[in-house]
Formats: sequence, structure tokens, C-alpha cells
Amino acid sequence: MRIDFNQLDETEIKNFYGGKQSTYARMFADENNRIMHGRLAPGASIGPHPHETGSEIIFILSGTGKAFCDGAGEVLAPGVCHYCPKGHTHSLIADGMEALVFFAVVPQQ
Repeated sequence: MRIDFNQLDETEIKNFYGGKQSTYARMFADENNRIMHGRLAPGASIGPHPHETGSEIIFILSGTGKAFCDGAGEVLAPGVCHYCPKGHTHSLIADGMEALVFFAVVPQQ
């Protein structure tokens, strides 16, 4: 199955999970997965949230940022993958001068 994110509407999610500013996302979801091409402007964040029903995999396409998984900080840059296992909590922050662009998959486990 082909998913063309360029053909999907971009949604603005303000203060996602209590984060700062807005998250912009093009999303596909079915009963098995949520797949997202996302973007955080410089200084924007996705607040801390638990993954109780599935994990999340975030691959950084451009920009820089930080992820905090169970409180531990990780530096994010293009080519880096952040993984939040099921049962854990994480957040995401765009801390560079350009947008943090990422591809994320949340399998429904």
C-alpha cells in the first residue's frame, strides 16, 4: 500500500500533549498503525505523554531537537531514530534554528 503524505492535508495540533506552540502533521491511521510526517517549528514541543497501548518510533528527517524518554535526554539530528517502548513516557522538542521534521510510526499493539 502506497501512502503519499504530499496528498494528505496538514493538521495543526496546538499545544500537543501540553507542549509549546503547534505540531503540524500529515497522518494516516488504520486499525494497526498511526503513521505521521510531522513538523515542529523552532522552540515548539510535544509534551510528555505515555505510550500505554503501543510504542512509537520517530525518525528525524531534518532539523535538530531533543527527546526525553522517561526523563533521560537524547540529542536528535537527521538520520537519528528515537524509540519510545510501550509502557514508557516521552516528549519531543525542536531546539534548533530550523523546523524539526520527522517521520513517526505508532503501532497499535
